[in-house]
Amino acid sequence: MWGLGGAALLALLAYAVGRYESRSGGLVVVERWLDHPVLLVGTAVVLTAVALYIGMEFRTWVSQIGCAVAMVALVFGGPLIAFLALVSGEGRTARTAAPGHPDRVLTMTNVASIDPVYRVELVAGSGWSARHWSMGIWDTRGGDFVRADWSGPDRITITGRRKLTVFDVHPDGSLSAPREEPKPPEG
Repeated sequence: MWGLGGAALLALLAYAVGRYESRSGGLVVVERWLDHPVLLVGTAVVLTAVALYIGMEFRTWVSQIGCAVAMVALVFGGPLIAFLALVSGEGRTARTAAPGHPDRVLTMTNVASIDPVYRVELVAGSGWSARHWSMGIWDTRGGDFVRADWSGPDRITITGRRKLTVFDVHPDGSLSAPREEPKPPEG
């Protein structure tokens, strides 16, 4: 029983580390492996329920049947939901390397299921030390987003319908605060 409780705690701690690394500036590999709330928190719930079930004494047949039904739902339904969440994942990701800096990659990930809503990030570095820096979530419908491009080796421009949002990339791969510039007239 204590081993199952310990495994549940480990699953929660793993998710906490993954969630922490999902922040801007976090480690990409750790986030991708451990930021799965449905899988890890669901595993912790199932393990805790099994540990409680093992430790309980059931005095009536009604409580035994009720607990058995709940356990079957948790044991078979939980992994199915976790599998579907893992398979569905996120939408497509477009990746563009910086001119002259293959270790800096601009990523645009479609995070919505119906409308095109993009999470724009810079991934700087490679392997275990790669970090991601968020430039925000941009909506193409009703929002002010057209595209995101490298406008130089150390500069990213997010083009909107009415304005440009510019991020400078520091030598360590982190981003400056965004600044807005007027969009040049089309001609």
